[in-house]
Amino acid sequence: MNTGIAFALLSLFTAGLNDVVFKRYSRKDRSRGMYIFGIGVVWTVLQAGHTVMTGAPLQWNPATVGFGLAAGTFLVLSNILLLESFTHINVSFGSTIYRLNTIGVVILSYFFLQEHLPLLKLGGILLGIAAVALLYHRDAAHPHDRLFVLFSGIAVIASFLRACYGVISKAGLMREGDPGTMLLLIALCWIIGGSCYALLREKRFRLTGKKAAYSLISGILVFLIVNFLMLALKHEEASIVIPIANMSFVVALALSAGSGMEAITGKKLVALVCAAGAIVLLARS
Repeated sequence: MNTGIAFALLSLFTAGLNDVVFKRYSRKDRSRGMYIFGIGVVWTVLQAGHTVMTGAPLQWNPATVGFGLAAGTFLVLSNILLLESFTHINVSFGSTIYRLNTIGVVILSYFFLQEHLPLLKLGGILLGIAAVALLYHRDAAHPHDRLFVLFSGIAVIASFLRACYGVISKAGLMREGDPGTMLLLIALCWIIGGSCYALLREKRFRLTGKKAAYSLISGILVFLIVNFLMLALKHEEASIVIPIANMSFVVALALSAGSGMEAITGKKLVALVCAAGAIVLLARS
């Protein structure tokens, strides 16, 4: 197994843990803006600490600043729009659309990063998409009105912005952008984005003990997720490592089933098999 695939799998695993934490946080009506804000604060502190401990100097060249701020803006906007979409569509449907950002990554990587699309990679990507589609559970209470269409469209935009984040990060690295400084800028974008969402959308800015605890756990996990993914992007093509990292639902499903949060069905087992096949094909492409 090459280094890029190994880091992508580590990103997948930590993202799966964070999916479960987010699911538990979302079980009650808590401020999502404060959650994003808290994660951003923890992530920024950890990223700054990592920079100091490694002795790596921050670099403020145009490529680092430009691509770092662009990637951070796209990432925080994608998360905010995803959260916003959940106000009128169910979490299952919105998450399914969001995970399909793999399609956007492949298309954008082909046109803007000149990455190739051999049969093994294409087969792995299609299996990954099939795995995501199998996890979609349609709610009979879905409203078929303009609001449903509008917020479904918002989820699609969130998915596209998430794909842009991955491709922009890879493009920044290809142009000698400093990954540590880029990640610090991205983390700061989460603080700003979370604050704006809490103040402007939710009309409240209050950090409780529960929110702080969840933010601390997710902040640590997000720090690991993005750093592992950035390391994966340094060693491998975006259209390989991002689809692998996107299959975090494998870990989330296993943990949720083990803790009694959801049941394993035949459909979900097929999805897990597809995801495993996708990882194998992508790793060999």
